[in-house]
Amino acid sequence: QVQLVESGGGLVQAGGSLRLSCAASGRTFSNYAVGWFRQAPGKEREFVATITRSGGSTYFADSVKGRFTISRDNAKNTVFLQMNSLKPEDTAVYYCAAKTGGGWSTAPIEYGYWGQGTQVTVSS
Repeated sequence: QVQLVESGGGLVQAGGSLRLSCAASGRTFSNYAVGWFRQAPGKEREFVATITRSGGSTYFADSVKGRFTISRDNAKNTVFLQMNSLKPEDTAVYYCAAKTGGGWSTAPIEYGYWGQGTQVTVSS
């Protein structure tokens, strides 16, 4: 198993930036592709970004493309989500998740391990 802990959330004004971290413990982190998802009140969990095991390939939701970047440091068992030009509609609880196998996925059901989430609030 792998355990995931998110951090870095908070309150920021529109146009600002935050960097979320997802720290992993347990099994070899480099065996897992990692995704970031978010869930706003009253809405379904939605895909944000994902990165392959090696970090060589990434994919983003259209809503965050060009504003968010995802990266990983396998030596430190950590994945990062850099969020720039934040908008009020980015307000949500952000979750990182890990899936076995190298390829990324946008489907939450394919991720077997989840963190507890970190709140991001963007004020207008």
